[in-house]
Amino acid sequence: MAHLADIGSFSPTASTLPVTLAEIEAAAARIRGHVARPPLIAPLALTRRCGQPIHLKLETRQPVGAFKLRGAVNALLALDTDARRRGLITASTGNHGRAVAYAAREAGIPAVVCMSALVPSNKVEAVRALGAEVVIVGRSQDDAQAEVERLVAERGLTPIPPFDHPDVIAGQGTIGLELVEDLPNLALVLVPLSGGGLAGGIAVAVRALRPSVRIVGISMERGAAMAASIAAGHPVDVEEEDTLADSLGGGIGLANRFTFALCRDLLDDIVLLTEDEIAAGIRHADREEGEVVEGAGAVGIAALLCGKVQPQGPTAVVISGGNIDAGAHRRIVNGAAA
Repeated sequence: MAHLADIGSFSPTASTLPVTLAEIEAAAARIRGHVARPPLIAPLALTRRCGQPIHLKLETRQPVGAFKLRGAVNALLALDTDARRRGLITASTGNHGRAVAYAAREAGIPAVVCMSALVPSNKVEAVRALGAEVVIVGRSQDDAQAEVERLVAERGLTPIPPFDHPDVIAGQGTIGLELVEDLPNLALVLVPLSGGGLAGGIAVAVRALRPSVRIVGISMERGAAMAASIAAGHPVDVEEEDTLADSLGGGIGLANRFTFALCRDLLDDIVLLTEDEIAAGIRHADREEGEVVEGAGAVGIAALLCGKVQPQGPTAVVISGGNIDAGAHRRIVNGAAA
């Protein structure tokens, strides 16, 4: 397992955290009835292979096929009437945009989603199908975010950031509450790591309720911005590359206010995966567990399969999303090279 020396070196108190357990509990109450509570299943094949109880948190069962709905709904519901009236805007690698578009449609307000040319076409079309205005710009999440800032200034839209916002982080953190409730003897959490809203939110909740639980962020070798930033000791720019884990692409923002500190202080480790390892996770999910999972959602399974994570005790694997192009999924499951 690849270790980063800075991780876990600081023991924050609740008062130093930008998001608290109380805020996550408030988010859980706010979003109840608006999002699903997906099951925690026990896959026999993975449990046998690892020799430890493995459980999958299937965020693929959300109405938009990914965990992002939690943060988007919580952020929207926390807005005042005027902010909602002006309409929403966000930058996205796909799943957050879909979540914002869905939440906006349910609330009866307009939404604009800015995405780069690297976002898979199936994710772009899914956002359009929900009625949002789609703007394709540049070849990186940073390019998309720059367009968000331009349109906010030009049109007065209300931004809902994809990860670096307390209400978004708190919404994603509700997964951590559910993991502890559903698996009281939890020993290890494996969570996909990109901008850090998911990993940071879950870590706040789990650390507050079960301090001894290990929390490991999983990302890809190609353009893992949070891992590079933690290794450097501050947010850094990383070139965005094509990867099977496309939802984990994009930078964390050089002016990152919240998620960098949360991931630096609360994660025990970060593991980076090759494209072949990610493909193996996608294949296993389909062939052994009967689950269609996108690359970003498969990284926890992949880390177990390749041995880069060695579980010791009951383990929860967050399956963050299932929004993979059908043709690409078929090719990977049939054994195509990554």
